[in-house]
Amino acid sequence: MQSPWYLLQSGPGDYAFNMALDEALLEAAPRLGRPVLRFYSWAEPAASFGYFQRYAEIERLTRLRPLVRRPTGGGLVPHDADWTYSIAFPPIDDWYRLSATDSYKRIHEWISMAFARLNVTTELAPVCNKTLPGQCFQGHERFDLLWHGRKIAGAAQRRTRSGLLIQGSVQPTGLGAVRADWEKAMCEAAHTEQAAAWTVFDPDATLTKRALHLSHEKYSQSHYNQKR
Repeated sequence: MQSPWYLLQSGPGDYAFNMALDEALLEAAPRLGRPVLRFYSWAEPAASFGYFQRYAEIERLTRLRPLVRRPTGGGLVPHDADWTYSIAFPPIDDWYRLSATDSYKRIHEWISMAFARLNVTTELAPVCNKTLPGQCFQGHERFDLLWHGRKIAGAAQRRTRSGLLIQGSVQPTGLGAVRADWEKAMCEAAHTEQAAAWTVFDPDATLTKRALHLSHEKYSQSHYNQKR
């Protein structure tokens, strides 16, 4: 039995709108009624950091600017050459009922299967080996995705009554893979393993208006990004 999914390829966006659209998709998840996989990039180099992290510490960890606080947890992520994605699941989806650990493992198993289609061999980290706390890609957590021992994919999550949001980053340096091929492989792997039936998603006026509001009033504002 096929499972309906939406696919949103939104291309490059500015730092505030990228985070705002992900939050708007989470809020809209009950109305949309199916998962939305979004692939996107950054109009300029930037760095995002976890909702609970302290801005003053993040300032010292990277020279990338602007800095934007994500709606999800996790650590500092550079967005100067990465492949960024998000998935918003409604509460009726099986993913919503997974524990945080299980959903984290499952998303990286999916990415690993996609890379296998591109003849790139990866593995899930069996244990935690963090070298610099607070930085997502320095060392690794259990179930991060590794290539030759180096972390190449990490993710952060937020679960609310509206649904589950996963925001993830792939750092492709050295892999020899092309982003468009990886995105296609992600969709193919989900179709094979999860019976995902893809429909191209075009955000409606309500969702777009909400994303623009969050971008202007929240994610572009220093009082939000520097609130702790």
